[in-house]
Amino acid sequence: MTDAITAERPVPEPLLSAGAVYDDGFRGGAIAAARAFTADLLAAAPTVLPGPVADERVELAQLVVSELVTNAIRHTSGPCRLLLELGRDALEISVFDHGAAAPVPRGHDPRRIGQHGVEIVLAVCESLTVEPAPEGKRVRARLSLLPDHAEAPHPPEGRPR
Repeated sequence: MTDAITAERPVPEPLLSAGAVYDDGFRGGAIAAARAFTADLLAAAPTVLPGPVADERVELAQLVVSELVTNAIRHTSGPCRLLLELGRDALEISVFDHGAAAPVPRGHDPRRIGQHGVEIVLAVCESLTVEPAPEGKRVRARLSLLPDHAEAPHPPEGRPR
């Protein structure tokens, strides 16, 4: 079987990668296990990067992983596979599942409870793509590991604001 991983890569070869499969019998703990798996991979980042990944970026990566794995478990049958690929400045998070339908962001509805996963992923990631795979699809999110530069400059000490 050939899957999307063997296709031409749109980004440079990862510095570090790891994958895990969560099957039907693992449903109860798949989300927590996927989050821990993600934290473990990012904890190993200093072996290939100049330093550790910021805690805020680790937490965002865990959030994205939990949303994508949750969608795969809730909306498809069979196992799903999580693939994490660490690059110099980004983490690619891929979830393979057996469903053919792409996740769709829903319109704004403040009364809706839940079903905001795709919107969350779109808000925090650089990109989100859905690609066909031999037995379903691959949902791939690219999360920047660079620190946000959105902070306003601090006024010099001793000067009024």
